[in-house]
Amino acid sequence: MAALAVDLGVVTFDLRCGARLLVSPRPGAPVTAIQMHLRGGHSLDDKGREGTAYLAGGLIDQGTAHHTEEEIADTLETHGGSLSGESNGASGSIASPHWKLLLEMFAELVTEPTYPRAEFRRQKQRLLDRLTVERDEPRAQGDIVFKKLVYGTYWLGRNASGTVESVGAIEREHLGRFHREHWVARRAVIAVCGDVDPKAVHKVLDRALAHWTSGEDLPYPDPVLPPLAPRRGVFHAKREQVHVFLGHLGVRRNDPDYHALVVMDHVLGTGPGFTNRVAMRLRDELGLAYTVHANIHGSAGTYPGTFTAYIGTSPDKVRTAIEGFRAEMRRIQDEPVGEAELGVAKDYVVGSFALSFQRASRRASYMIAAERFNLPADNLHSAPLRYAAVTSEDIQRVARKHLHPERCCIAAAGPVRESDLG
Repeated sequence: MAALAVDLGVVTFDLRCGARLLVSPRPGAPVTAIQMHLRGGHSLDDKGREGTAYLAGGLIDQGTAHHTEEEIADTLETHGGSLSGESNGASGSIASPHWKLLLEMFAELVTEPTYPRAEFRRQKQRLLDRLTVERDEPRAQGDIVFKKLVYGTYWLGRNASGTVESVGAIEREHLGRFHREHWVARRAVIAVCGDVDPKAVHKVLDRALAHWTSGEDLPYPDPVLPPLAPRRGVFHAKREQVHVFLGHLGVRRNDPDYHALVVMDHVLGTGPGFTNRVAMRLRDELGLAYTVHANIHGSAGTYPGTFTAYIGTSPDKVRTAIEGFRAEMRRIQDEPVGEAELGVAKDYVVGSFALSFQRASRRASYMIAAERFNLPADNLHSAPLRYAAVTSEDIQRVARKHLHPERCCIAAAGPVRESDLG
């Protein structure tokens, strides 16, 4: 099996303000993308005002010291561009000939948002309306219950966008204060990819961000999380379907078993189409649902993610679905994966690896991830080879180590009781 390698040619700079800049030149690329990751996010929300980071990041494009929301949008859209923020940073893209405009507007939004009163009230109400709808939406609430079961009271178990009550307590001045205290340069990693000259990018951003407050770096404390143990939680709703989430604490992105776990996931629950085991068993053979999946690698990050299996099914099939998930977890631990099945999974993982880097935004996000997770310098070359080298024995070993079918948390939302979960 040929492993396709990707070469981003990343050039690294440290800006005067304290931010780290990563640039990947791609001559002839029609689009240039920028992405920034800012450490902290909703982990820094004040108690009782959860959602502050979400709004503070999401509203940076609503107006700055120099441009209104309409002027920002018109300036960028004229050249096929856009910029937006979130709790952990900002991202955007533009037609490559206009990359300087993108970078200059990015710097303005990141450092000088003004959170105009009218726009703040409008966007806060939109979030409140959404949260009000989600408060009665079983799948959304089932996911929230599941994360609380896995993470307990730690911030990883909280909804980043807050609750109706916490968002209701947020005022405009809270966003300004959060931005001043936490949107600081030393916590930022910025990635740019496109038809650009790295030195020219460095020059533009070094000047545009020269006045950005450097602030203090933010350490990653070791999380205090509940032990692996079977816990149950239910969100009651009068619906025809039950949304079931089953799983437990997962792995960090830098786990040495990560590559084997990616391949394992594609055999177990995330393979292309419906070739993975949980889809074939629970969907095709038992007819329990159309949407069903299981995954451990997708949420791996700086902190441990989760192994999460999900299905939407009828109330009388809940126990069958739960036991079906457990049976497939045990099977992949106990029985070696066949050569043909493993080959399909590895072909897909290796083949899609290089193809996923076609977009400038994907390249920028990878550069951020490589910096955040301290991935090896040769990762783009070695990762496809490591996927291709995964054996049946590797799958069995990591499944036994990282899957815990008897210690799963189970959250269900719909017309269901906790006693229905077994």
